[in-house]
Amino acid sequence: MLEPVIKTFHELSRDEIFMMFKARVDVFVVEQACAYPEIDDVDRALNTRHILFLEQGSLKAYARCYLKNESIASIGRVLIAPDGRGSGLGYTLMNAALACCAQQFPSAQVQIAAQSYLQPFYGKLGFTAISEVYLEDGIEHIDMQLVQTM
Repeated sequence: MLEPVIKTFHELSRDEIFMMFKARVDVFVVEQACAYPEIDDVDRALNTRHILFLEQGSLKAYARCYLKNESIASIGRVLIAPDGRGSGLGYTLMNAALACCAQQFPSAQVQIAAQSYLQPFYGKLGFTAISEVYLEDGIEHIDMQLVQTM
């Protein structure tokens, strides 16, 4: 079973940074035909944690978690490499990202901007819609929030 590698930007190796950026550009810019500034200042913010699942020197899954403001944590840039899709790795990745948010930002509410077709996937993880569907970079998204259980 793959284990997550969780690091700040400054802790990542050059190879990890390369794999992270290459996978994100391959999926979000090329595969989804979406021209936008994929690499941003959130990547190197001190509170951002990069979550990588590596297997035999290649990136299989990635997400980042960070504090958007004093009370909201976010998980974004969630991706599974094409050869890992349909394997359940998405749930493993998201559970690692949620655990990372809980550890790093224990008092923050977790929110995401999900591609709308993934709403059922995120719903199974405990997220509920908090917005209407909207276009972001030409792709339908919906804001979702993790439902807090007592």
